[in-house]
Amino acid sequence: MGPSEIVGVALLVLCLVVGWLALRRLRLIRAGGVDVALRRVRASRPSSTRGWNLGIARYRGDQFVWYRVISLGRRANVVLSRRELEIIDRRAPGSAEEYVVPVDSTVLRCRVHDRVVELAMTPDVLTGFSSWLEARPPGQLGYPAAS
Repeated sequence: MGPSEIVGVALLVLCLVVGWLALRRLRLIRAGGVDVALRRVRASRPSSTRGWNLGIARYRGDQFVWYRVISLGRRANVVLSRRELEIIDRRAPGSAEEYVVPVDSTVLRCRVHDRVVELAMTPDVLTGFSSWLEARPPGQLGYPAAS
């Protein structure tokens, strides 16, 4: 097998992977998915702006399931339960984050049990997320009290 054949096979494999990722994203969007960037906040570096990943999120009953865009896996990468999700802060993206989160996003800092995640979503996605979160039974976690 010569160098040109190796390059050809590599390009074919690359095209297949890119095609699979595009088809996967299209399938998730058509099934009710929305663009959401997610970042796991580490206790050692809570103010870091690194670690954002673009993804597609879907509502599945009481769960908000998030799939990383660049992943060959079929399973959700993060599952957040509405019963345990609490929004602890909201903010505009910092200048170092603007290039990686959706345009005009709001960043929500959320706590689920002992872990903290940040979700960046556009205003229309935020409206749907807020409605979904507020639709849970009374007496459960949610938005912080207004000050």
